[in-house]
Amino acid sequence: MSSAVTPPDITLCDEEPWGFGWVSASPRFMQRASHALHTAEGVWLIDPVDFDGLDARIAALGRPAGVIQLLDRHNRDCAAISARLGVPIWIAPPAGPLPGSPFEIVDVRRSRHWQECALWWPEQQVLAVAEIVGTPPYYRAAGESLGVHPMLRWSPPRALDRFDPVHILCGHGAGIHDHAPAALHAAIDRARANIVRLAPRLLTFLRG
Repeated sequence: MSSAVTPPDITLCDEEPWGFGWVSASPRFMQRASHALHTAEGVWLIDPVDFDGLDARIAALGRPAGVIQLLDRHNRDCAAISARLGVPIWIAPPAGPLPGSPFEIVDVRRSRHWQECALWWPEQQVLAVAEIVGTPPYYRAAGESLGVHPMLRWSPPRALDRFDPVHILCGHGAGIHDHAPAALHAAIDRARANIVRLAPRLLTFLRG
């Protein structure tokens, strides 16, 4: 990892030999998380939020390869970072292998108002998601370590059921690195049943 100083509104997370993540404190409640993944093809940025010193941390991993925006409205700083680094950007790319990368793109929701995919990295058993599941309090009912997005609990992401990841990287909140398969399958299987248990946390969140 680079020795660059991390700004106070950024918290590093999900630090592994193959990459790292960071959570932005603006706005704090959203816990917007981004990731840099180091592969043989270069460093890929997932739904990135920019910060001073990011380029130095990327350079410490390797040569930038591309920016992947997993959710159509997760604009964040994806386009600006792509332009600055001179690398291509993919916005909610179609299902299948992502050209020039070791990743598989998986459709999780395709509708008029919600275009979202997930990223599967077989070599490292990494599943990266944007919004479909997450770890902030407003995602998780009591007893959950990972929760389905509150608006999607009636139609949980069954497309992810086939994966048993070692690591789950979230677009909101720090990732899951212990018992990740159990956390993922429990989140999907109990999404509807736990709606009532999530309600108190959502009320607290909405009241600010």
